[in-house]
Amino acid sequence: MKFTFTEKKMDSSEELRAYAMKKIGKLDRLFKNEGEAYVTFSIERGRHKAEITIHNNGMFYRASEVTNDMYASVDSGVAAIERQIRRNKTRLEKKLREGALDKEARPVYEPAAEEEPEDFKIVRSKRFSIKPMSPEEAILQMNLLGHEFFVFKNMDADEAFSVVYKRQQGGYGLICDDGLNRD
Repeated sequence: MKFTFTEKKMDSSEELRAYAMKKIGKLDRLFKNEGEAYVTFSIERGRHKAEITIHNNGMFYRASEVTNDMYASVDSGVAAIERQIRRNKTRLEKKLREGALDKEARPVYEPAAEEEPEDFKIVRSKRFSIKPMSPEEAILQMNLLGHEFFVFKNMDADEAFSVVYKRQQGGYGLICDDGLNRD
């Protein structure tokens, strides 16, 4: 597994990094291909926070844990991601198409745009390659990332651009491009 470490408002020791690599590296056995791990350590108001994001075959798994000890935060984060992976691998294999975990989608990040007008200032911009998937898989990916919405190409609608989102009343919504160009 490839590791990227980031520190916010602190300097991490080599022992902490080695510990995190050992613990997170054990998750590698759950994947067919080598994954990438992004680990962020931070301390806020005396609380030690470890944010762990693992990217493997187009799927993202994320956990953020806050405790009084950074090592305990790493342990809790790894345990949470392991539960996510085990729970969702089974769900993907049972409910979704075969090989759902084998497809690769690589996000391409771009820095934020230059200054925009004051009323519509874009403060962050991302670019992703959007892979075809079912609405169920898009909801799963949205939940794994902890987002409120997710954009994807809908396999069930001839790969039309679609958005799934969490509804305030509960459940999920689907917005789908009908493919008609109306002027």
